[in-house]
Amino acid sequence: LSMKAYMALAATLYYLGEFESAHDYATKGVAIWRSGEGKSQFEEIDAPETAMLCHKALCEWHFGETSGPHATMAEAISVAKEFQDRHGLAVALFHATVLAYREHNLDEVESLASELVELSTRQNFAHFVAVGTVLLGWARTAGGNTSQGISWIQDGMERLRTSGSLLGMLSMFALKAEALHLSGRTSEALQALDEADALVEASGGSWWCAELSRLRAVFLIELGAAEARIEEAFAKALKIARQQIVDDIARDVHVDSPVGTADGDSSASRARKMRDLTAPML
Repeated sequence: LSMKAYMALAATLYYLGEFESAHDYATKGVAIWRSGEGKSQFEEIDAPETAMLCHKALCEWHFGETSGPHATMAEAISVAKEFQDRHGLAVALFHATVLAYREHNLDEVESLASELVELSTRQNFAHFVAVGTVLLGWARTAGGNTSQGISWIQDGMERLRTSGSLLGMLSMFALKAEALHLSGRTSEALQALDEADALVEASGGSWWCAELSRLRAVFLIELGAAEARIEEAFAKALKIARQQIVDDIARDVHVDSPVGTADGDSSASRARKMRDLTAPML
């Protein structure tokens, strides 16, 4: 029961954006599993160790680790396959795809998302068919096939709306916004971010908020918005990142001291510096 409690706490805290606490609980749960004390006598929908490994990996990425998250995520996929846990495998493939998206690894996103959609279609996992389709659409858009990519994103988003998955929708709005921006539809991309912000208010989920604010700033630069609006969006992204302990860069930045305010810096130069500084939050 302790392991299941740690799993529930890790997942809940992760989606609330409390990454340090989520990592602590996931690590404790994984330790119990490794000790052999957490073996369940009951059949589970999916093995809790798979979910804990996934959240541990994602938190490691937020802390700025490089190789650790990939090794932990690979173990999650391996454990799900070893247990012949198809739903757990879908969970692991989804989180692995999100990790690849965070690093903008297009080939990895396409490969993992394709595997996720194929598995979930066979097993009738409607939620994972939907999110996998959105991730595939993002990869296609980022790879230059914007028409097909956005079509797939819209299809996946509609499937998610039908399922009523609020938390699932939040990160997908970010992918949709970025795809629209890459397609030259930046005004529509900002509208997608507005929808995401409304969803944050409705659901309380905040694990993607730093990225939403960073994207807003990038889009405002593209549209030639006022410097104050751009710096406000970047500052908000950095503030959230510091609160969530996203990575070492974010922790070292003082949000109340805007980047590039030295005499002679142009508005565009300061905006570029802020954008480059927050890029690791992808």
